[in-house]
Amino acid sequence: MILAAGRGERMRPLTDALPKPLLRVRGKPLIERHVEALADAGITRIVINLAWLGSLIRAFLGDGSRYGVSIQYSEESPAALETAGGIFHALPLLQPGPFLVVNGDVLTDYPFGHLMLADGHDAHLVLVSNPPQHAHGDFGLDRGLAVDAGVDRYTFSGIAAYDPAFFAGCTEGPAPLLPLLLRSMATRRCAAELYRGLWEDVGTPARLEALNT
Repeated sequence: MILAAGRGERMRPLTDALPKPLLRVRGKPLIERHVEALADAGITRIVINLAWLGSLIRAFLGDGSRYGVSIQYSEESPAALETAGGIFHALPLLQPGPFLVVNGDVLTDYPFGHLMLADGHDAHLVLVSNPPQHAHGDFGLDRGLAVDAGVDRYTFSGIAAYDPAFFAGCTEGPAPLLPLLLRSMATRRCAAELYRGLWEDVGTPARLEALNT
């Protein structure tokens, strides 16, 4: 699943007329880079959630056939459902087994084909070194598990694998992801890894300009 429903407030005015995942880095939209990377990893069923200007994403990517994949769309109306709410809304398209999720507004060379969910875990997070704009990080890493503790904390990349059971108890409507992550960590079911390759949060016009220059 590629998360692509957000408004992209910090990217305004660029996102007033274009959804954030369609912003281009060196001539290619961020979301197209994800679709191509997923296809290269052998992942051929892709779900994309849509809200703000979602029709433009649908028009650009179509059914995915030109990339060798099948794309289905999960419409969120009248507004985006936040991360957990959006994934839960799309579960009928994602089940029955574990699935990968990536934020549509990051630039990365993470090898998606390597992301696996081991038995006994309901989530596997990809963590990265903290960028300047998020210096304190999100979670610690303890022997292959994500933890909400520790001095050394890393940033959640927005790349993860989940079992549908991770979303047990959710109901339709907007919902953040953090409470579910903390619940999983508390039961030591949230695995994690530290990735040191390319990862950039394309969160502001200045960061987008820097990547393009």
